[in-house]
Amino acid sequence: MNDPVSVFRALHHGRAPGDPLVLPGPWDAAAARAFEDAGFPALATPSAGIAAALGHADGRTPAAEMFAAVARIVRSVSVPVSADVEDGYGLAPEELVDRLLEAGAVGCNLEDSTGGVLVDPLLHAERLAGVRAAAGDRLFVNARVDTYIHGDRGATDAITETVERARLYAEAGADCVYPIMAPEAALPRLAASVPVPLNALGTPDGTASARRLGGLGASRVTFGPRLQQRATDAVRDLAARLLGP
Repeated sequence: MNDPVSVFRALHHGRAPGDPLVLPGPWDAAAARAFEDAGFPALATPSAGIAAALGHADGRTPAAEMFAAVARIVRSVSVPVSADVEDGYGLAPEELVDRLLEAGAVGCNLEDSTGGVLVDPLLHAERLAGVRAAAGDRLFVNARVDTYIHGDRGATDAITETVERARLYAEAGADCVYPIMAPEAALPRLAASVPVPLNALGTPDGTASARRLGGLGASRVTFGPRLQQRATDAVRDLAARLLGP
C-alpha cells in the first residue's frame, strides 16, 4: 500500500483507545519539514495558520494563495498532507477536487458554515456527495461540523444537531467528521453515533492531551492554528530578548 491516499486513510483506522492519529498543522514549508523530521506520519494544514503566515485574516485568504501554499507544503515533505480548504471557496465539487489534486493533497477539510453561518445540512451533504463523486477514492474527506461555533448558542441540546449533521455527512461519503470545539464530555456520544472516525481539536501541550481525547473516542487529533500561534509567541519572546531591557 504505497499510494499516499491509501496510507493516509489507513492511519485513521484500527486505532487503539488512547492512541489517536495526531496530525500537526504546518503553516509553511519550514514548519512542515520540522514536523516530518520529528517523525509524524502525516500532516494536516490549518487554513487559519496559513492565512496568518500569508498576512490575511482567517477566512480571507484568496483560493489561489491557499492552494499555492498547500502545494509548497506538499512539495517540501514526503509524508501525506491533507488541506483545510474552509468552505471550498465557492468552487464546484469537480473544480475543488481538481485543485486539491493539483496541489498534491491527499485529503481535505470542508466546513459546513459560510461567513459564520451554518449551511443547511442537507445542502452541505449534497455538496459532500458531489466532492466524493468527483474524487472517488483519491481524497480523504474530513467533514467539519460547526454547530459548536456557529450554532444556536441558546440551544440546550447541541449534541443532537451535531450528531444529525455528522451522520448525514458520513452517509454522503465523508471519511471522517470533525465537530470542532465540541466539549470533551460530548466526544464519547459523538464517536458512538457516527460510523466514521471522529476528529477532535486538541491543545499542543504534550501527548497526554491527545491520549485523553483518544480515550474519549477521537480517532484523530488536530490543532487548528494553535501550533502557528505558539510559534508566533516564541518569535515574540525572541524579539523581546533581542531588543533587551
